[in-house]
Amino acid sequence: MKPIRRPSTAVASAAPRRAGAPTLTAPPLDYTYDGTFEGLLTVLFTVYDWRAAPNSIQPEATAQSGLFTQPAHRATDETLAARVWEGLLKTMDNEARARLYHVFLSEDADRELLIFRYVDLALRSPVDISENYANADVRRVQRLAQMMFREKHRMEAFVRFEKTSDELFHATIEPDMDVLPLIAAHFTKRYADQRWLIYDRRRHYGLYYDLTRTDIVQFENPAGRKATDISATVLDEREPLFKHLWQTYFDHVNIPERKNLKLHRRHMPLRYWKYLSEKQPREVRFEPIKNKQTIVGKEISAGQKLLPRG
Repeated sequence: MKPIRRPSTAVASAAPRRAGAPTLTAPPLDYTYDGTFEGLLTVLFTVYDWRAAPNSIQPEATAQSGLFTQPAHRATDETLAARVWEGLLKTMDNEARARLYHVFLSEDADRELLIFRYVDLALRSPVDISENYANADVRRVQRLAQMMFREKHRMEAFVRFEKTSDELFHATIEPDMDVLPLIAAHFTKRYADQRWLIYDRRRHYGLYYDLTRTDIVQFENPAGRKATDISATVLDEREPLFKHLWQTYFDHVNIPERKNLKLHRRHMPLRYWKYLSEKQPREVRFEPIKNKQTIVGKEISAGQKLLPRG
């Protein structure tokens, strides 16, 4: 298991703004990298070191070279990546820099070139560009960062754990964006007293907390079997009861007269429902709480006092 490493987002003191950037005079290249954020930062360093603008920047596993450009693979250099990451604070503040990491995690089809264009614009601008919304790239970065924030918030709210017989709390998610690196701190802090695993079914990796630290984990996926399949025999014997109690709570706090399915789906999109306990088929039919009684043809709520007749 490999410890999680995320770019530092600690607030840094203001640094003098660097004027200008090297002119990219060499023929453009098709850059490839290993698909990691550190690998992309290494490519950014190489662009200015070689003075060669990117015609494309693609993960090596899925790269497609152009007809009139030269392919150039760059191996990840963590020292250079750290140098670039820290150097970005010379041209943008910490919040704007964090947006670039969020754009990378968004898995947008144009994310690599978008990040390069944003960085290049920042390097060549004498003023802060983070709120220059007249620029299409700045608007796109801001938009993707907002989408990532919403997806992160939903995952923190919609994760539902199941307890196994060996005291491990397991949850499966399938977000549109790669949010696991962003929700790790939240769940580590909130569930620090229990072992848990959150598995991203779409990206085939997960977060595992062992009461000491949170690691990134990957599992072998035997042919014909889903990596997240859990046999009922490994669940805690009380898990069906916990699920039933959660569904009962959800049903009783619901107010049928105020039902607004359109608004409900807006705040809780359908794509999340298959992993939510309260949205699973009920094993026991729901019965409303019988908290009313009828006296002399008049319905009154439980606890309401009756005035004595004169």
